[in-house]
Amino acid sequence: MTSSPTTTRWRSVIGFLVLLWVLGLLALVWWGFTLGMEGWADQHSNGGARAADLRRQGDVLLLVLVAAGAGGPAVIGLVAYRMRLVRTGLVFLVLAVAIGIPGLWVAAHAYRDLTPPPPPPGPPGHCVEFSGGDTRCPGG
Repeated sequence: MTSSPTTTRWRSVIGFLVLLWVLGLLALVWWGFTLGMEGWADQHSNGGARAADLRRQGDVLLLVLVAAGAGGPAVIGLVAYRMRLVRTGLVFLVLAVAIGIPGLWVAAHAYRDLTPPPPPPGPPGHCVEFSGGDTRCPGG
């Protein structure tokens, strides 16, 4: 069975997209490795002085990793489906869902660490009158 030149060209486009996706994931894994080494060096030489900054960078890395991990197969699947490579498109869309569902849990925790809730409101900064005829401010 021979394939048409058009199908061969589309397959090479899908192959190129897969290569870009894999290289992007490898770059993100390298970023994670360098963050880990920075954290290790910080713990041993600075006593954890940069721990909060490195944790923030790690949370950003997790968000980008989940987006690239699930977004890459989704884009590849949609391109393949648009090029009438239905089975290839379905495989990549299933892969995107399989990566994306657990990734949502990871991304939610990373996002929560990046955006902590606001602190509770403090006591009022102005005089509050109490009933009973006393017009003095509490506390003096």
